Amino acid sequence: IGCRVGDLVKMRPENKVGDQIEYIAGKTKDKKPVTVKVPLNSRAQTLVKKYEGADKKGRLFPFISAQRYNDAIKDVLTICGVKRMVTVLNPTTGKEEHRPINEIASSHMARRTFIGNLYKKVQDPNLIGVLSGHAEGSRAFTRYRDIDDEIKKETVDLID
Repeated sequence: IGCRVGDLVKMRPENKVGDQIEYIAGKTKDKKPVTVKVPLNSRAQTLVKKYEGADKKGRLFPFISAQRYNDAIKDVLTICGVKRMVTVLNPTTGKEEHRPINEIASSHMARRTFIGNLYKKVQDPNLIGVLSGHAEGSRAFTRYRDIDDEIKKETVDLID
């Protein structure tokens, strides 16, 4: 659903309202609380159903730690054979490196992917921002979306 991992770990079954998840984004909770409502697609509904009642602490999903969650994301990519090379900056040296995506994936990358994939389908930053818990006109939101070559081509083709 594109939320921050900190919000995900706090979700409880009560956050599922009908066919959507509703929560107050932790990052905005103390300043200007905003209720985020994200409709669940069929895959998300299947996951919610699968883990219903599985967490001993009563959370929506069983959760051990942020690190184990990130490790599981890497494992899923490895099992699925998603190992394409990506360019990243080494945080220590500040130099460009090429690494397999399954070695660097994280929950935050999953959030960016959710936002980017939606943006490719519906190029409305305000709509996507509402679904991801960003304030309207958020400068931070622009870091999450990537205007790739495909979007540029489709846009130019509109005037062809």
